[in-house]
Amino acid sequence: MRTDRRLRRLVVDERTAYLWNFRQKKGPDGVWRDIVTLHRDGDRTRIVFRAGGPGSGRYVSEGHPWFQGYAADGKGEGINLREPGVVRALLDEAARRGLLRSGDRELDGWELFHAVAGAIDLKRAAAATPAAPRGCPPGP
Repeated sequence: MRTDRRLRRLVVDERTAYLWNFRQKKGPDGVWRDIVTLHRDGDRTRIVFRAGGPGSGRYVSEGHPWFQGYAADGKGEGINLREPGVVRALLDEAARRGLLRSGDRELDGWELFHAVAGAIDLKRAAAATPAAPRGCPPGP
């Protein structure tokens, strides 16, 4: 099994790159957290998904190794926090909202969840849609 603390590289453009990792942690309050940490230029941004109580509709892996890194809303949407594409979508959404500033900070991942889950679903659908064969006339 791979270590959760291994830093992976995420390249945004030719001048911007982040290091990131995923980990699970049980807080002092007994609530499990799935955490994606982004590192850049000495700054650290933690995107935290806290497990919700019964009926909250917020589910994280809660220490289970076979379910590790999956956050779900209980309504059929979920994201795998270990996928680089998901981490990139989280980063892009946080940047779009102006949440990436200098210094260490912690963001509530659930605030970004639905925008990221929707974007990931659209990308997967587009990737699964076959291209039109060459020579086909354009659509209407």
